[in-house]
Amino acid sequence: MSEPAARPRPEARLPGGLPRRLATPLGVLAAATAAFACLGVVDPNEPGHYPVCPLLHLTGLFCPACGGLRSAHAVAHGDLVAALGANALAVAGYAACAVLWARWLGRAVRGRRTPGPRPRAVHWWALGGLLLVFTVVRNLPFGSGLAP
Repeated sequence: MSEPAARPRPEARLPGGLPRRLATPLGVLAAATAAFACLGVVDPNEPGHYPVCPLLHLTGLFCPACGGLRSAHAVAHGDLVAALGANALAVAGYAACAVLWARWLGRAVRGRRTPGPRPRAVHWWALGGLLLVFTVVRNLPFGSGLAP
């Protein structure tokens, strides 16, 4: 005889009312907003406000984060072109974080847990490979458009 088909598990629900469910996503939004507001006010283009990138200072090579503060400053001022010019990968990261946050908030409003597979080793290796390729290309003559 065949075994009965497995019944799908009901989706886990978050405990508590709406204010409790929204507390964490809105707290994360407040922290991100405060960080971008600080970068909007304190210009990283002016020397002396932020530390120098140690890799750039010691080797003259741009790391994957070089230009990230200038990129966030440009995003805070609504200048997407300047943000992409400072660090295109950082802008993609900001957009990905915004999408994931919106998904998190939507699920919290509906009272659902934010499921999803945990990143596996292959995901971390792919991210590391992307950062490595971005770093190498932005330091080569043909990739100078990616340099801050």
